[in-house]
Amino acid sequence: MKSKKKTYLSKRYEWIIQSEIRNMTIECDLREGINLSQGVCDTEVPQIIKNGAKEAIDHGFNYYTRYDGLDELRCAIAHKQRKFFNMEVDPKNEIVVSAGSTGAFFCACFALLNPGDEVVLFEPYYGYHLNTLRLIEAIPKFVSTYPPDWTIDFGELKKSISPKTRAIIINSPSNPSGKVFSLDELKKISNLAAEKDLIIFSDEIYEHFVYDGRKHIPMATLPEMKERTVTISGLSKTFCITGWRIGYTICKKEWSEVIGYFNDLIYVCAPAPLQRGAVKGLLEISPEYYEKIAKDFQKKRDKLCGVLENIGFSPYIPQGAYYVLADISILPGKSGKEKVMYLLEKTGVACVPGEAFYHDDYGQNLARFCFAKEDTVLDEACERLKRLKM
Repeated sequence: MKSKKKTYLSKRYEWIIQSEIRNMTIECDLREGINLSQGVCDTEVPQIIKNGAKEAIDHGFNYYTRYDGLDELRCAIAHKQRKFFNMEVDPKNEIVVSAGSTGAFFCACFALLNPGDEVVLFEPYYGYHLNTLRLIEAIPKFVSTYPPDWTIDFGELKKSISPKTRAIIINSPSNPSGKVFSLDELKKISNLAAEKDLIIFSDEIYEHFVYDGRKHIPMATLPEMKERTVTISGLSKTFCITGWRIGYTICKKEWSEVIGYFNDLIYVCAPAPLQRGAVKGLLEISPEYYEKIAKDFQKKRDKLCGVLENIGFSPYIPQGAYYVLADISILPGKSGKEKVMYLLEKTGVACVPGEAFYHDDYGQNLARFCFAKEDTVLDEACERLKRLKM
C-alpha cells in the first residue's frame, strides 16, 4: 500500500477560500467574454496622476519609502479627509500607507486581533474580509442584511455579540450590495461598540461612489468614535488605479504604530513612485472630478439595472459603490455557480455567483455585476444580456 504523498502545504491553505471573483474572471477570459465579475475599473486614469508617477520614476525616485508612506502623501490624505468629511487627522501619527486597502485591512487585523477573537461581519460580505479573519484565526460572526435596501436587524446584531467579540466590520458603501450606511445606523452601531467596548473596522474604499443625493459618513466622525475606529480606504477606486496598490489606515497613534510594524514586515512599503503620483491626484484634481464620478457611475448603474430588470432579473438598486446584486432565480441551475455559468455561455457576460458573499446557501439565487466599465464596454455587455431568451 502506497503512503500518501506529502504536500508540504500549510494548514492555513485549508482555511482560505479561492475567490469566485477570480474564478469567473478566468472563465470569462477563456471565452473571450465581457468581465462584469471583477471589480476592476477600466475608465481612464487622470493624466495628472500618471504624469506624477512618471516624473518620480524619471527622477530616480524608485527606492523604499518609510514603512508608513511618504510624508507628503499622508499629509494629502489628511487634507482630503478634512476637505470632504470634516475629519481632523494627524498625518504624522494617525495614517499608515499600505499596499492597497486590502493590505491595510490585513495589517490592522494582525495588529489588533488575536486568535479566537470574534468579529461581526455583515452579510453579504466582501470575501477578503472573511479570508483575512480566517487567516489570523479570528472567528467571524455573521449578521444578515436584508434586501431590497439591505437593512440591519439590530436585535440580531446584539445577539451576535458575546464576551469574546472584539470588533465589527463595516463596509460602506458596500461591496457587493452597494449599501450606504445611514447616520442612524452608524449611531446605533457606535452606541453598541461603546457599550461593549468594541473596535470598528470601517472599510470606506468607495467613499466617493454614492448616488441619489446620499452622502458618505465616516464612522470616525461620530462622537467618541475616532478612538475606537480604524478607517480603511485607498485610491484604487477613486482614481482607477487598482493595480497601483495605494491604500491606508487612519486610527489613533497607539494603533497606527503597531499597524505600521506589520506593514513593514509584510509589505515594506507601497510603491514609491506611485505614492508620488497619488499625491498629485489628491492635491491637484478639482472637486468637480469627484462630483462627476458620482454622476457618471449613477448613469452606468441605471443603465445596467434597467437591462437586468428587462430580461427578467430583479436587481437591488445599489445606493453606492459600483456593483449591483440581482436575483437571477429564473436561470437554470441548482447553484449560483451553475446559473452564472449558464449566463456566461449564453451571453458571453461574466458575473459572480451570490454564494461568494455568504457563508451558507442564501446567495444561490443572486449574482453580482460590476458596472465600472467604459461606456462602450458596458453598452456591449448590455446588448449581449438583452439577447438572453428565457
